[in-house]
Amino acid sequence: MSETTQATEPIVTLTREAAEKVREFKAGETVETVLRVSVIPGGCSGFEYGLDMDTTIREDDFTFESEGVPVVIDPFSAQYLAGLSIGYHSSFQGTGFTFENPNATGSCGCGTSFAV
Repeated sequence: MSETTQATEPIVTLTREAAEKVREFKAGETVETVLRVSVIPGGCSGFEYGLDMDTTIREDDFTFESEGVPVVIDPFSAQYLAGLSIGYHSSFQGTGFTFENPNATGSCGCGTSFAV
């Protein structure tokens, strides 16, 4: 892993529940990983949220921790994700990560697609 830009404030925050779920995913990994949060062009509203466990930190990534979880975000995604809160919800109707993005001007029913 190379030198990166350490963010002075977290660009996104994880709720306690989301951080616990990420730690569960990390526990199954045999190598050191970080949570990569990204924006992917596409989806029904224009962009989609991306969450991946990654072993690579790029030179221009922003790095920080939220709830004790190491997080990385690329510069393109950071402009759309500043202030994003990632939660985790489990119910009879569905289980998964949730996204509250103050930059989003619209979203669709899937919960992972947004417009800015």
